[in-house]
Amino acid sequence: MEKLTIAIQKSGRLTDKTLNILSQCGLEFHIKKDVLFASCASYPAELMLVRDDDIPAYIANGTCDLGFVGENVLEEKVLKNNNYDLDIPIIKKMNYGKCRLSIAVPKEQYFESVKDLEGKVIATSYPNILNDFLKAQGVDAKATMINGAVEITPKLNVADAICDIVSTGGTLKANGLKEVAQIYQSECVLVESPKSICDEKRKMIDQLLQRLDGVLSAQNTKYVMMNASKASLDKIKEILPGAEEPSIMPLAQSSDKVAVHIVCKEEVFWKTIEQLKAAGASSILVLPIEKYIQ
Repeated sequence: MEKLTIAIQKSGRLTDKTLNILSQCGLEFHIKKDVLFASCASYPAELMLVRDDDIPAYIANGTCDLGFVGENVLEEKVLKNNNYDLDIPIIKKMNYGKCRLSIAVPKEQYFESVKDLEGKVIATSYPNILNDFLKAQGVDAKATMINGAVEITPKLNVADAICDIVSTGGTLKANGLKEVAQIYQSECVLVESPKSICDEKRKMIDQLLQRLDGVLSAQNTKYVMMNASKASLDKIKEILPGAEEPSIMPLAQSSDKVAVHIVCKEEVFWKTIEQLKAAGASSILVLPIEKYIQ
């Protein structure tokens, strides 16, 4: 029987979340320390645990069928190998691992626009994305490749500025830097090998995608139950952004009130609950949804 080979980052900011998502899809992997492959007992698949910047190459040459990788890593490798026609299709954006690639300078340094980077040395682990941005802005600056902690390079007089991944900005502040330009938005994406995939594996991929849809759709949906008067139903439906029409059920011993059940596409905040209460709803329950298949 064929098996899907799925590449993920061996260790890093995407690893735990990706493993958790796969687990929710019914794919549990037995991972051993310092072992490249991990088997799955519940699905015809195996994990390949590698460095994140190696994933695009393994996907491109067909070593792996699928890969979970940051868009920033994918874009960097695609730009680097532009002459080799590296075509790696993104089949799903995963809605986690969100970050931005930004330029930062020492906080005391004057900065008004990217034109102020003219003639500067910028340390980065993403020289291709950075050079692509500088070229588009008409700025002549030098991108110097640094593997590791680029945020310390201005203090060491190795660079005038840095270009690095930013999530919260805490690391920049801790190193006396200020974010001055966002040049790329990134999140985890699921990519597929451009090499030919057999029909059996194609069915597995389609099934996995359906499971991923169910898990990801559930993350920002809630199941809401409440009691309400029949006269307030139209108002309540306006307040709740439902995926479909609500289920309306009669209440025992009450001719003018009903039970309302609805799946909401968006987060249900306290403000929403207060609006429902004001509209005449009572006994309001907001429940998480583990999986949601449309």
